[in-house]
Amino acid sequence: MAGRKAQGKHVYLDHAASSPMHAAAVEAVQHYMGAEYANPSGSHALARSARRVIDESRDIVAEIIGCAPGEVVFTSGGTEGANAAVLGAVRRGNGRAVCPAAEHHAVLHCVEDTGGTVVPVLPDATVDLDALASELSRGGAAVVSVMAVNNEVGSVNDMERVARVVRDCAPGAVLHTDAVQAACWTDLRELWRHVDVLTLSAHKFGGPKGAGVMVVREGTGLAPLILGGGQERDRRSGTLNVPGVVGTAVALAVTNSNREGEVARLEALRRRLVDAVTSRVGCATATVPRAQSVPGVAHICFEGLESESLLFLLDEEGVCVSAASACASGAMEPSHVLAAMGVPRSRMMGSVRFSLGHTTTREDIDAAVDAAVGAAERLVAARS
Repeated sequence: MAGRKAQGKHVYLDHAASSPMHAAAVEAVQHYMGAEYANPSGSHALARSARRVIDESRDIVAEIIGCAPGEVVFTSGGTEGANAAVLGAVRRGNGRAVCPAAEHHAVLHCVEDTGGTVVPVLPDATVDLDALASELSRGGAAVVSVMAVNNEVGSVNDMERVARVVRDCAPGAVLHTDAVQAACWTDLRELWRHVDVLTLSAHKFGGPKGAGVMVVREGTGLAPLILGGGQERDRRSGTLNVPGVVGTAVALAVTNSNREGEVARLEALRRRLVDAVTSRVGCATATVPRAQSVPGVAHICFEGLESESLLFLLDEEGVCVSAASACASGAMEPSHVLAAMGVPRSRMMGSVRFSLGHTTTREDIDAAVDAAVGAAERLVAARS
């Protein structure tokens, strides 16, 4: 292998964890961290200037999503937004929360902690609509949360069909979608048509960390998660993060403008990566069919190998990726997503997520392929 890390180079294929900031977003954040520093809740001229830029950012986000500006709530990110949607609906609706088993923990833990119900998913990690309909027909659901794009394997839920099931079986329930992984690949206007609450995290689409968006359809009842000064129309108290808000709006605008071209470009690069790795490594298989996942995620299982060892060897070569398993108490535990999909343990334990984004090049893909093939060959040889 080439030893790219020793040369000071990195191949970053972990965009689903956090995407590098767009240059325009960096510039906007830096400006509002320095030159304009006032609290937008104040009444003096500097505060009014900060409030104007908040309003302008809200207008930009609303235009991209296709909602009213007053429906946009700025948050600290995807976890807060998901918690606010699920817990807010349960507290206001006095019913239970329902979600699929492959949801992000920001949703799944809320549902479990409130005594809600988790329904099965299909082998591609999308929600089992028949199981969802059956569960909702029991009555008493205050909120249903179904992610637009799975954060581990990239599979896409058909939110139009999900919405049809929810409206038919639980018309009083709030429908939330965790769209954190969707902004780079999906027309958010189309997605927004089908749901009551939509949540985003800025650092997943080239914005700053610690900033996000929760879009709440007018008339949707959510009890606020954070109480205090009544900012954001009493829906999310706390002094607004002006640099974060501006950086979010700028990054979302860049992402939306470039989306069509990036989808085509990155789909070709993902195909190149998956085809090369699976053809050269006998134990490697794609976890989800290409047509069922977004272009930015190439999730591969190396049967019989261990994610931890693969990641170590890839990191040595300067290739930054993630495993779909977590180390807890010193033991490798399979991903709850892969377990819900019914992936055999021998494949789960060798799962790796390569995630592509706006900085990914063909050279990055070729270097990652060489590193992945080399790592797998070393581990297979050691096992023999």
